[in-house]
Amino acid sequence: MVAEHGPRGLAERMEHHQVAIYLAAMAAGGLFGSLAPAAGPGLEHAINPVLATLLYVTFLQVPAAELLRSLRTGRFLAAALAVNFVVVPLVVAAMFAFLPDDQALRLGVLLVLLCPCVDYVIVFSGLAGGSSQRLLAATPVLLLAQMVLLPGFLWLFMGSGLADVVEAGPFVEAFLVLIVIPLALAWLTQGWAARRSAGRKAANAMGTTMVPLMAATLLTVVASQVPKLDDSLADVARVVPFYALFLVVMAFAGRAVARLFRLDVPASRAIVFSGATRNSLVVLPLALALPEPLAIAAVVVVTQTLVEVVGMVIYVRAVPRLVPAS
Repeated sequence: MVAEHGPRGLAERMEHHQVAIYLAAMAAGGLFGSLAPAAGPGLEHAINPVLATLLYVTFLQVPAAELLRSLRTGRFLAAALAVNFVVVPLVVAAMFAFLPDDQALRLGVLLVLLCPCVDYVIVFSGLAGGSSQRLLAATPVLLLAQMVLLPGFLWLFMGSGLADVVEAGPFVEAFLVLIVIPLALAWLTQGWAARRSAGRKAANAMGTTMVPLMAATLLTVVASQVPKLDDSLADVARVVPFYALFLVVMAFAGRAVARLFRLDVPASRAIVFSGATRNSLVVLPLALALPEPLAIAAVVVVTQTLVEVVGMVIYVRAVPRLVPAS
């Protein structure tokens, strides 16, 4: 009995306390990065593998049939696309003129704010009574859309001169390593699970690792970037108010989009979270691949994660009041 239910029971306890675990992981990452700054470069190399593993487990929760079904969910998918690729760019455009006049800072803000989250948004949405399943099914579509649209958005905001310092190669590599390969492996695992009991056991075991993997990812990301803050803390601090403002604005903008598409309460809460949470973990490898003059962009991206996780703790309590069940 213990052997059968022990891992699942532990996983459920971790899920129940996952917000505290994520905050503790970031605090531990900050402490480790401060005490052992020489480990930063090595930890940067670990980001892609741990993140790819996290996304593999995330995609494993989305049956291939669900992806096809998500394309037919109509209003929810349309609302998710509208809030992320119409409303968010408009909000960012309104903020853009007030951002610090520094190319690297602006690029970091654009990279992170223009891309919707595909991992812990599902967790936080579920904690607030949002429809995690619909968000999960829409994840591959949101990932593909942001990778296709991001270069165009960057060109619109920063002009054609950006092409002189940003290469397309890292974007293509990140898409393959972080999206295509994990998604393909997840679908292969699902096929194995459908045919073999060993495959089902393996898939179920993988499903219990979501919280530890997210914690490991957050710890690795924060620890790798904290050493870079020494010379740029004041510059990076200038973007924090914009991240906080974004969270406030998108709470009401997401609710407005959900009402426009006449969604039910769980779907509406999920749309609010989708519009507010950003894809900092997935775009970080893109920021890390930027040339040295733009290196601070990676720290700007990580800073958004720190602000957002605190914001999500507030969202979990605020969104059910913003979108009440009645």
